[in-house]
Parts: sequence; C-alpha cells; structure tokens
Amino acid sequence: MNKIELLAPAGDLDRLKIAVMYGADAVFIGGKKFSLRSRASNFDLPAIREGVEFAHQYGAHVHVTVNMIPHDDDFNEFDQYLLALDECEVDAIIVASPYYLTRAKALGCNFEVHLSTQQSITNSQAIKFYEQLGADRVVLAREHTMDELKQIKMNTNVPIEVFTHGGMCVNYSGRCTLSNYMTNRDANRGGCAQSCRWKYEILDEKQGVITDNFSMSSKDMNAIDQLKDFMDLGITSLKIEGRMKTEYYIATIVRAYRQAIDELALNKPVEEVLTKARAELLNAENRATSNGFYGGIPSASGHLYGINGRDVNQAFVGKVVGYDKAEKRAYLEIRNQFNKNDLLEFFGPKRESVRFYPLEMINSEQEETERFYKPMEIVSIKSEYEMVPGDFIRKVLINDH
Repeated sequence: MNKIELLAPAGDLDRLKIAVMYGADAVFIGGKKFSLRSRASNFDLPAIREGVEFAHQYGAHVHVTVNMIPHDDDFNEFDQYLLALDECEVDAIIVASPYYLTRAKALGCNFEVHLSTQQSITNSQAIKFYEQLGADRVVLAREHTMDELKQIKMNTNVPIEVFTHGGMCVNYSGRCTLSNYMTNRDANRGGCAQSCRWKYEILDEKQGVITDNFSMSSKDMNAIDQLKDFMDLGITSLKIEGRMKTEYYIATIVRAYRQAIDELALNKPVEEVLTKARAELLNAENRATSNGFYGGIPSASGHLYGINGRDVNQAFVGKVVGYDKAEKRAYLEIRNQFNKNDLLEFFGPKRESVRFYPLEMINSEQEETERFYKPMEIVSIKSEYEMVPGDFIRKVLINDH
C-alpha cells in the first residue's frame, strides 16, 4: 500500500506547529506576496524560515503558495522572492502561472514546483503538458470522479495531489466571477467574498419575490470513505483545505486522517478504521459535507440551496497551556463556555481521547466557580489526567460510551 503524504493548511506559525505536531507530513502556507487567501494571516520571510526549521525537526515539509493569477504588475521582485524562499529551504512552491513555474526552474531553485488546483486540471494530457514545463507535482481540480482519477493515474507518472477535506467552490476550483462582480474582490487573487453563500431573492415577473432565502453553495468535502482508494491508487498527497481554519479544526482533522492512514497501512479492518475517523471528523464539522465529485457528478443533495450552513461548532472549549504535576491541576485558555456538569474530553497528538468531568474550577481571579465563559481567560481545573501544552479540550456532545 502506498505511503501517502498528509498535507495540512496553516494560516500562521501557531497553526503550522499544531499541524506538524498532530501528524501532518507537510503543510502549505501563504507568503505575504504572490499568494491567494489574502485574508489569512500569511507568513513573512522570517516566519517562513522559522516554520521550515520547526517542520524539518519533525521530518515534515513546507510548501509555500505562490498561486495568484498574475497581472503585469505581479512580476516585480518575483525573482528575489523565489530566491529568498530557496534560502529559507522551503520544500516546494505551489504555482498557478506557467511563467512562475518556468521561472523557478530557470533560477535553479532547490525546491519542487507544484502546479496549483487553480489550473483546474482534470486529465492526463494537461498533466503531460505541465510535466514538459518542469512541474514536479500536479494538484488536480476537485471536479473529477474516482473513475476519472484512476484513468489519470494509469496515464501519467507525475506525482498527483488531490483534495480530501474542506471547502468546495460552487464553480470550477475557484474560477468564479461572482465575488469580483459583486464586491470587486477577485477570487483568483485571494479575495473571494463567498458570494455563493449569501442569501438571495428569487423574483418572478408576475408574482414578485418568491423567496428571500436562496443560496447556492456546495457542501464541504469529506472524502474519508475514499481514503483506502487513494492509498491503493498510489496518490502522492492528500490535501486538507483550510488556511483560514482554527488550531482546533486543524488538530482535529489532521489527527483523524493521520490515525486512519496509519491504521490502514497496518491492514486494520477498513470499516472499523473509517467508522472511528468519521466520528472524530464530526467534532470539527461546521457545515454539511459530501464526498464531492468522487462518487460521481453531485446531485442537488451535494449542494446547500437556501442554507448558508450549520451553526458554528462550539464543542471546542479550551486549549491546555500548562499542567502542574504536584497539584494535579491543568491550566487552560478558554474558547467557549462550559460548566461543571459538562462531560469533557481532552486529546493530543499521540494519545487517545480521555473523557472527564471538570473538578475544582478556578477562574483568573482565583475564585472557585461552576462555569467558565470568558474567551481567552486563563483558568485551571483539577485533573488526575496529565495534560501537556498543545492538548485541546472539547465538550462531548453525544455520550456514546
């Protein structure tokens, strides 16, 4: 079975470290220049260097997005930027522009050059074209079925990266002009306003407004059920979307896929592995999901018509920032409210989840309380279970034990 790379997103240095600690083989990040996701925090060169050094200590790689669709004024200082990334020892850049690809090769940079999903590649002939230009890897469009993926793998030797989890575009892999038309924010230059998720009125010439609650976004992708197929096919890398996502989201999703990949590699029963992974992924789910195009062309059930999505998931209640072994007391940074009667569980990078009820809850004023509710407050609880900084705590919304 193929050793597949798990590629995770990171919007800043803290999230990069979480992704690596929780099992990502590689992370993709955006720099301050030439990158999409302009609303993500993004990395300046010193942060990129620090992120690379941290990742390499764990044997993980760092890929930097250089994936905007360039206009004529987007070439200034481009060579200098690529050379600076090379000095930072990044492992790969992700490009959408053929010129960016060939220029990186001409400069003799040591990193690989991966072709972005922004090119919407869905066939082997396009892959062969970019192989001739020097592409070391191709990130396929999201809009291909599993059968088409198998056909592509049969007809090309270029390493293939596919999406396995996260947001889907209602158009073809970001080639949407709704945002540009409505808000002057260019989706292909990092400014998508997610206009497909807005609520619209539907008008009839005779009847007037039929509904004022229409939207047309896709469900998010969740391809955990296709994981073994990806591994059997020899896919090089599985990509989790979400550079705008939280530390908790990244920890939860990466951990679920890491455990599932490792357990399948050990030939554990497939359905047992996937059942466990499905349950874990639900802990970070904010919107309804489907398997995208992998099961075939999506029907209406693959979209969210008239629905923006689910309510914000508030299961995540705190992050462990310290543990006093002598006092058996865990120190937490609060994110969402919980009280002494809530069943909680904590989890970390290399441990199973542990469930418990909070005891002796002390707030930042050193007062005992029955409820924590102030975001970012540093508090403590009594815990017989040793926790370490970087562990996360969440509510158990359904007690299935």
